[in-house]
Amino acid sequence: MKFAVIGYGGHSKVICELILSQKGNEIIGYFDDKFEEIRLIENTYFGPVLSAKRMADYFHEIKFVIAIGNNKARKAIANKLDILEKYYATVIHKSAIISPTAKIGNGSVVMPNSVINADTEIGLHAIINTGSIIEHDSIVGDFVHVSPGVTLTGAVHLDEGVSIGAGSTIIPNRKVGKWSVIGAGATVINDIPAFCTAVGVPARISKVNEEEGELIDKHSI
Repeated sequence: MKFAVIGYGGHSKVICELILSQKGNEIIGYFDDKFEEIRLIENTYFGPVLSAKRMADYFHEIKFVIAIGNNKARKAIANKLDILEKYYATVIHKSAIISPTAKIGNGSVVMPNSVINADTEIGLHAIINTGSIIEHDSIVGDFVHVSPGVTLTGAVHLDEGVSIGAGSTIIPNRKVGKWSVIGAGATVINDIPAFCTAVGVPARISKVNEEEGELIDKHSI
């Protein structure tokens, strides 16, 4: 399968290795606004983000991956490109354990040694990072980033754009509202509202940023 990778930073290195670890995959283009114009170098295209749309005209079976860890940036690029979701790949490392009843949306990435258990739903363009555990009946929304070593212990609901810091734990039946951030190592024992930052054990709200939430809702990032 031919891939176009959008993003050319540290997170994209991991995504590219994941893609290339699977036999038959090939990366034919890298797109990032650090490149001023599209160029072909040794059979690989390099160009600004918007030039990625042109690849679909040349390669009919190409798949796209937005390889950027920042949730807001990932959503902004998806909006800017306006590519049909069916053209985005779902990339899953071969060491990940995925329940046959789990659902994973297009554009999402599941890193090595992650576990996604029964009847879990993962949205579009989500990141399930290395060694994370998503237990049964959980819902992970679009543009969420679950960092390495996170545990969602069952029937946890993460709304759009949530970021869960490394090593955090969320107890069963808890919800984190859209575009909120859970700090590294936190333990969430209560619902967290939208547009907040929560840290500590147990996690407590340390910051509320409603203005940022309004900007995201209006797709003006």
